[in-house]
Amino acid sequence: MVEAMAQPILFDPVDSPYLVPYDGSFRIQDARTEPKDDPGKAHNVEELAHAVEKVAKIQQRLYAHDRYSVLLIFQALDAAGKDGTIRAVMSGVNPVGCQVFAYKAPNAEELDHDFLWRVQRNLPERGRIGVWNRSHYEEVLVVRVHPAYLEGQHLPRRPKHLDDLWRERYDSIVDAERHWARNGCVILKFFLHVSQREQHKRFLDRVTDADNHWKFNAGDLAESKHWGDYMKAYEDALNATSRPWAPWYAIPADSKSYMRAAVAQIIAKTLGELDLPYPTLDDKARAELERARRDLEIERDRD
Repeated sequence: MVEAMAQPILFDPVDSPYLVPYDGSFRIQDARTEPKDDPGKAHNVEELAHAVEKVAKIQQRLYAHDRYSVLLIFQALDAAGKDGTIRAVMSGVNPVGCQVFAYKAPNAEELDHDFLWRVQRNLPERGRIGVWNRSHYEEVLVVRVHPAYLEGQHLPRRPKHLDDLWRERYDSIVDAERHWARNGCVILKFFLHVSQREQHKRFLDRVTDADNHWKFNAGDLAESKHWGDYMKAYEDALNATSRPWAPWYAIPADSKSYMRAAVAQIIAKTLGELDLPYPTLDDKARAELERARRDLEIERDRD
């Protein structure tokens, strides 16, 4: 009941048909992989450009204001378009104000810590936008589908029933993200929801186009055979961890242009809610600025 009545902390989540509700009612079989009304690629590209421009302008104020940070989390199955979406959405952002991390299988050092340790140390600084390509959610997605991975995690304790372990990890994630939000981190999470049919089409494109051979990994096709298990894992994870301070959006991903525009618009609208005034100068700083202006004008006039 307490979680169902949870309130936003830093922002009100953008009203969207793709917002995962907080009451556990999300059903992945009802979530669209194709948009209901796709206006077409040309329109989507235009909308993406507008949203990217807004994000770029807001980022300048975010950096100057230095009170909030932004964390964008992207999760998806292989070939859903995470890399391309991140590249497109962040194309107008000043690299100085952006931090991108792509998470692979944990290394030995990471396995000697709790599952949140490796992401905790990569949280964006205030004034910056952090982008996570995959994240701590791998521990309730990939590891759930392949519980044998737990053997290498050196866990000091392990519940008798694995369902209890996943619930514990959901609780840890919710608590951690609430702590991050309370300390100024604006968290947006995107599940790029591609259909298995479209995924296999993209796999085929990769193996038939020499320029894209490098993108194909035979392991990706093997993982696709666990589709049903992944869908169940995603449904449970999104239901357990979508909260007003860290909402999930399940974005249709069969149309790349629509997906990118939808993600960019949600980011732009969310950041637009933040109160981000440029810093004001005190009397001393204004006086120094005025002296500098006069000196520069004198130098200009001499030329």
